[in-house]
Amino acid sequence: MTTASVRPADRRVSPVFLGIVAVAAVTGWATWTGFAEQPGLAVFLFVTAAWVVSLCLHEYAHARTALHGGDISVGAKGYLTLNPLRYTHALLSIVLPVVFVIMGGIGLPGGAVFIERGRVRGRWRHSLISAAGPLTNVLFAVVCTAPFWLDALDGVPRDFRLALAFLALLQVTAAILNFLPVPGLDGYGVIEPWLSYGVRRQVEPFAPFGLLFVFALLWVPALNGAFFDVIDAVLRGLGIGDYDTYCGFELYRFWQTAEICAMGG
Repeated sequence: MTTASVRPADRRVSPVFLGIVAVAAVTGWATWTGFAEQPGLAVFLFVTAAWVVSLCLHEYAHARTALHGGDISVGAKGYLTLNPLRYTHALLSIVLPVVFVIMGGIGLPGGAVFIERGRVRGRWRHSLISAAGPLTNVLFAVVCTAPFWLDALDGVPRDFRLALAFLALLQVTAAILNFLPVPGLDGYGVIEPWLSYGVRRQVEPFAPFGLLFVFALLWVPALNGAFFDVIDAVLRGLGIGDYDTYCGFELYRFWQTAEICAMGG
């Protein structure tokens, strides 16, 4: 499958996305150099912008994989431009994930690009389309944690280190949540092509409520604790300790920074 049938304009990177990248770059520089008078505000803008960039790349990965799988309609829909305003549900894709980050430090899975599955042939292609998004979060997490697991933190300013740690936490939570085999999430999309027609029909009505079901379960203290134990274990395996992720979140919420983090570390 080639992209020859997609117009060049449909693949041109959107100025909206480039603007978000520019915000991430400038505020990342401000966090690194300590240029900002309020370092917490710089961290907030840097992490938020970088998080939105990762959401755009997540949805782009779905669309690009679908394009090569046979769904050329993604070009006309604007999904290949990385413009978050072109997504099926901008509220679910961008606004809610940012709100959840601010409220609870959880990487909410992104919203939706509408794939015309009837154009795609082969179960493996359908599975790969679903897996492409969360695999992008995995790759983003690897990049964010590289200075930690490469033991290359010498010379990295404290605030920038904490921002990377918190951003990595968001990517890991997004990847794990997305890979859950729950209807409506990408993990279910990976296994769905391999299920019988009868099972898919029975499960289909529950797909719109899958994410709500997961977050309802996370309100259960025991399940919430177990979930974040897994997140912490993954991050520790990547060289990030609890202090860095906790203080990264507190620094991100600059309007109520904890004293223990302000004192050093």
